[in-house]
Amino acid sequence: MRGRADGGQKKNLVPWICAAVLFIVFLFVYYGSFFDPQGQHASTALEYGSRFSRSLGFNIDDDGEVAQTNESIFGEEGDSVALKSIPVCDDRHSELIPCLDRHLIYQLRLKLDLSLMEHYERHCPPPERRYNCLIPPPPGYKVPIKWPKSRDEVWQANIPHTHLAHEKSDQRWMVVKGDKIEFPGGNLEPNLQCLTNDCYYNREPGTQPPMCSSRDDPDAVWGVPMKACITPYSEQNHRDQGSGLVPWPARLTTPPPRLADFDYTTEMFEKDTETWQQRVENYWKLLSRKIKPNTIRNIMDMRANLGSFAAALKDRDVWVMNVVPEDGPNTLKIVYDRGLIGSIHDWCEAYSTYPRTYDLLHAWTVFSGIEKKGCSAEDLLIEMDRILRPTGFVIVRDTKIVIDFIKKHLKALHWEEVARVDAEPNEDDTQDGDVILVIRKKMWLVDDILKDSD
Repeated sequence: MRGRADGGQKKNLVPWICAAVLFIVFLFVYYGSFFDPQGQHASTALEYGSRFSRSLGFNIDDDGEVAQTNESIFGEEGDSVALKSIPVCDDRHSELIPCLDRHLIYQLRLKLDLSLMEHYERHCPPPERRYNCLIPPPPGYKVPIKWPKSRDEVWQANIPHTHLAHEKSDQRWMVVKGDKIEFPGGNLEPNLQCLTNDCYYNREPGTQPPMCSSRDDPDAVWGVPMKACITPYSEQNHRDQGSGLVPWPARLTTPPPRLADFDYTTEMFEKDTETWQQRVENYWKLLSRKIKPNTIRNIMDMRANLGSFAAALKDRDVWVMNVVPEDGPNTLKIVYDRGLIGSIHDWCEAYSTYPRTYDLLHAWTVFSGIEKKGCSAEDLLIEMDRILRPTGFVIVRDTKIVIDFIKKHLKALHWEEVARVDAEPNEDDTQDGDVILVIRKKMWLVDDILKDSD
């Protein structure tokens, strides 16, 4: 009788055990892998992110809200304790763009209007949901082919998406050849554009898209809902039947008409251009022992201001993405008027670009800027590592406490110091004690990291 009773109890336990297993599987899928690639027990990236945020001067309450403490995000001056390591994300995250992550949208159960394609817009993870781990290169990753050859071919291992070549085989946009993907090229179609508002207002009634309202700010682009409408030209552009800009390449160094929108004078513009010309020359002297003429191609200026850093590179075979902080003067239109490209961004969030995009990141007082907003400096370092190519460079121009803070993270990020010098004195926008730190990202693969940890 006792045996039968025990057997009945065991049968009753089976549904509970199954339910527990299913619950654990759900947690595993929802929060990520609990194990590293070698099967050893490890914290999830999300768990680590939560603990990491607390260690940075943030407290996460029971509702997931983040409250900032009074401590500096760079720690106390004189603190020399270096961070030994930062976890490496799973291989499946090798192409992660945090604010364009479909999985995050599903997990957070965001209510989006699919008819407006809101699921393709930026949706950034809250601090407690950030991975806070280093994005690994895909298996077999190689140092990218240098420009100009990279215009026509790339390593297949670096872009493991050969299905596009098969889908577009009739158009020959991309062709797989051995261990490379080649781009034979395609045709471009010229587009005509109206030069005055008359061209738009004389359209047939009901023509789509309509003209934007006069109440809309054409320069408001960050955190503003998109509208399907055409922004009319300003009175000046309408009157001049154009922008009033001089032809390229003279427009790079010629004060544009819209400087007046910021109360900037011609003298201020010319001084800024001259200052950054000298600074860039000094940067390249610091880099000279580490680079060849084709080492650097893709550059990001993380705080572009008027775009003078990029303008100073006009004689070098590079292109620059000029990023204007969203909480400062919206000088992006000055960047455009100089014939440059750029975007607006909040460096408290991840940038919407593919991992391993840039050969050089220029961070002029970017860290000091996010300190005023109470954001995580470690998050920014990890994001910079994500968008920086292996063997790429970082130039940080900031205060001494910022530079010391970054140096404590070099080993954990697998970065190495190239040079450290005091900033040029007697400049209007240089604070006493500002320092320039030049860094290089090492080439590493997941297998290398695992071997070092054994």
